[in-house]
Amino acid sequence: MSTTAPAVLSDLKQLASDVLSKALKAGATDAEAVVYEGDEFSALVHLGQVETLKESGSRAVGLRVFIGQHTASTSSSDYSDESIQRLVDGAITLAKITSEDPFAGLPEPHDFGQVGGDLHLYFDDVNAMPPAERIEIARRTEAAAMAYDTRIQNSSGGDFDTATSHKIMMNSRGFVGEYRRSYCGFSVSPIAQDEKGGMQRNYWFSNARTVKKLEDPEEIGRIAARRTLQRLGARQVKTQKAPVVFSAEMAQSIIGNIFDAANGDAIYRHASFFSGMLGEQVAGENITVVDDGTMVFRDENGDAIGGFGTRPFDGEGLPTRRTVLVERGILKNYVMNTYTARKLNMKSTGNASRGLAGNPGIGAGNFYLEAGTLTPKQIIGDVKNGLYVTETMGHGVNLVTGDYSVGASGMWIENGEFAYPVEEITIAGNLKDMYKNIAAIANDLIFRGASAAPTIRIEGMTIAGS
Repeated sequence: MSTTAPAVLSDLKQLASDVLSKALKAGATDAEAVVYEGDEFSALVHLGQVETLKESGSRAVGLRVFIGQHTASTSSSDYSDESIQRLVDGAITLAKITSEDPFAGLPEPHDFGQVGGDLHLYFDDVNAMPPAERIEIARRTEAAAMAYDTRIQNSSGGDFDTATSHKIMMNSRGFVGEYRRSYCGFSVSPIAQDEKGGMQRNYWFSNARTVKKLEDPEEIGRIAARRTLQRLGARQVKTQKAPVVFSAEMAQSIIGNIFDAANGDAIYRHASFFSGMLGEQVAGENITVVDDGTMVFRDENGDAIGGFGTRPFDGEGLPTRRTVLVERGILKNYVMNTYTARKLNMKSTGNASRGLAGNPGIGAGNFYLEAGTLTPKQIIGDVKNGLYVTETMGHGVNLVTGDYSVGASGMWIENGEFAYPVEEITIAGNLKDMYKNIAAIANDLIFRGASAAPTIRIEGMTIAGS
């Protein structure tokens, strides 16, 4: 942490305290203030030249007030006394004209808390790296992709991004919490062209909370190039039913639908195929799905790094926790904030998520499918004829019925080997069946974001092509 950070944090806490005091004085029976400040950097290099360069800072304060069971929220990026007063007056005025909601209100005081200890979410080196070095990494990544094969003559560019933030939350029931986070990452998207003029694009990336954990730029460029070249000459396949292997980055979206289906908001509105299914078998016995907002990873040197979805408390000031949604195929828990928990006569799972304005939603921590023991190569090797999916298009998921249908591209598998690339096809099924038909789970669980899943194979999906 920089030497000026304690003073800055002290000022932000004082601002949050002042906002709360003004709200209570103006007639709020309860109030919650959130103060956020952040810095962002982004550079895009195209064919070796800097195309865009952005550096910005942002700050804002949000206020949520309650007058009995009437609630409203406001936000502002202006910290002046006049603006803060308008923020408070606006929230009080809105709360007085909103309808009463019997489920509204802050959590009970005994529910507040936060995960103790250092969660290793912030690293100084992200801001300490000179901009010239960040740009050079983007340039090196693109150059490595371009040099990999003569069929790559263009790219959408190489980029490098950083972001740091700190957040303070305070409410009238005694909760005070704050945390800082850092992020850095780079990527490249090369474009390849075959002898017939057909063009394909793909990408690869590296990201981390600290510069020390970023991968080698040249290797990321080479991986992006290989992924792009693999798509050249893609064609359709005939409509059929076959096994579908989802690469790790695609599997996380399939598994992510479990979080959406177990979302307390969807449950109390009866808008999910998981409604009324607690304790029931919803997936195969090989499926265990976890949401954990407390994860801290240790590398080979023993250095600790917080997960991308890790935070000490949720959007209402409740401690984050580990929640098993599905255990050996059985639906064990819904994910909830305080509001949805009250509607369902249950307890919050510490999954409240909120910006500066509006009521809290429900968000994941580190959400993942537990890994299996097979390698991806072994899973592919067991497929006589099937599809390996590397990209999906569209959002064809109906959470009420479980129907699933998306555009896809990838590689066709014959006798356990990649035969040729495919595109312009649709894969379809029903999530209720798909989760029970996950026949194999790989051992390649890697967190490149807040959600992750290993490679999986689902039997009997419909592939619509020519």
